[in-house]
Amino acid sequence: MRIALISEHASPLAPPGTQDAGGQNTHVRELATALAATGHDVRVYTRRDAARQPSTVAMGDGVSVVHVPVGPARVLAKDALLPYMGDFGRWLGAQWDTDPWVPDVVHAHFWMSGLAALTAAGSRRIPVVQTFHALGTVKRRHQGAADTSPPQRIGFERHIGRHVDRVVAQCRDEARELTRLGVPRSRLALVPSGVDLDRFTPDGPAVTLSPAHHHIVSVGRLVERKGFAELIRALPFVPRAACHILGGPGDAEAARLRHIAEECGVADRVHLEGQVPADAMPAWYRAADVVAAVPWYEPFGLTPLEAMACGRPVVATAVGGLLDTVVDNVTGELVPARDPHALGHALRRLLDDPMRRLGYASAALDRARTRYSWQRTAAQLSALYSTVSGLALGARAEAVAG
Repeated sequence: MRIALISEHASPLAPPGTQDAGGQNTHVRELATALAATGHDVRVYTRRDAARQPSTVAMGDGVSVVHVPVGPARVLAKDALLPYMGDFGRWLGAQWDTDPWVPDVVHAHFWMSGLAALTAAGSRRIPVVQTFHALGTVKRRHQGAADTSPPQRIGFERHIGRHVDRVVAQCRDEARELTRLGVPRSRLALVPSGVDLDRFTPDGPAVTLSPAHHHIVSVGRLVERKGFAELIRALPFVPRAACHILGGPGDAEAARLRHIAEECGVADRVHLEGQVPADAMPAWYRAADVVAAVPWYEPFGLTPLEAMACGRPVVATAVGGLLDTVVDNVTGELVPARDPHALGHALRRLLDDPMRRLGYASAALDRARTRYSWQRTAAQLSALYSTVSGLALGARAEAVAG
């Protein structure tokens, strides 16, 4: 099949940890690669954000990245991109009207990509699949006045959910949220994200860390909702542990976290490691005694899966996709979000019990390998694409007959 992946702000070529670059970038890159490995022809469409970007970049066998020339040719915050989505969709449609490469299915990633996809595909009878990656209702619930999303976001998400052919939920919690938003259950498909099991393994080098401490590793962009402040506030309850926070850029957030560490008397045990190259991440996971994933909310969460695939136990907040990936008291432990006391005691219990850590690590590795490979995700989505393409072909035939 010819598959178009639309990812308006999250380029699969962007280094993780840069502005607005995180799990969605990784998801789109790995999904495109896995789909191409099964024989599909994949094009990823993302917005041009630099003047000298080539129009098309070959990302690997069967995958190319197309830079769509809409809006200023510079990096913009994703919340500033809504005014350009109409032009994005019209540019796609014009391409597909003149280019012999026309997709059999369009898979939009994030809500603004969904708007562009519906604009481009609707009149051309190309089926559209939508993955939101995050929902405005959830973001507003947790961030309140600090939510910088455009005010139209929730209404647009409701519209997209009711007009695309299928909506892919990445976890059960997101599926429930989507039904509350008004998306018909008949249009929902539950397909979790995957993890690169060739890169993330228990075997291989580990970062050398001091033997004087247990080591907690936590990974993510330095934004408030990732819960790093709560993790630092939990450290007084874990006296023999050092905490390594991997992510960037977030200079203001880094300064705030250092201030909190000073206030809590744990500055000597908090290490802000900054943005770590992707190829160094497995070595960091292997160096951890436990990996902490403690966001306020999380649509899916790739870092706990990466840690599990490296055979590491995870302490996570009981939110969103983490409720599916981390099995409480089997592969790790779940704690309430924004509760440093509960988090600290869970970390201390686990670090004081090497046999429990070993049991969790073994179960975590098994769960990652059997349930969350990208090959499995690509197979599930390929079947979904075939289904909606069949429906679309039937609609075309009816239109011709009429």
